[in-house]
Amino acid sequence: MNGVRVLLIDDEVPYTDALAKRLGRRGLSVMTAGGGAQALEIMAANVFDVILLDIKMAGMDGIKTLSAIKRRHPEVEVVMLTAHANTDIVISSLAMGAFDYVLKPAEVEELVRKIDDAARTKRSNSK
Repeated sequence: MNGVRVLLIDDEVPYTDALAKRLGRRGLSVMTAGGGAQALEIMAANVFDVILLDIKMAGMDGIKTLSAIKRRHPEVEVVMLTAHANTDIVISSLAMGAFDYVLKPAEVEELVRKIDDAARTKRSNSK
């Protein structure tokens, strides 16, 4: 799905930079943020279809960031990224409105499928 606008939020800069390049090569429009507070600033000035959000981050963690995103931008779909298969946190994030989750390190094709699904859901909910 070309042209899907994605915000990738993760405090692991080398991972974020590499993933953003890979997703960009697949036709996605990707911006990055190094944490929750920075992401909220970026979202105040830009519109996104899908957010990729790491759960474990220094400062404002993924759960707090998800809560703030859903309060301010309820229409955006959020896919949680986690390196730890903590089912309680995953279930909690889904209950808070996350679209889905992916275990890190994720295969790029799996992420692209999740992003496409989330973007389609956002577009169908916007009609």
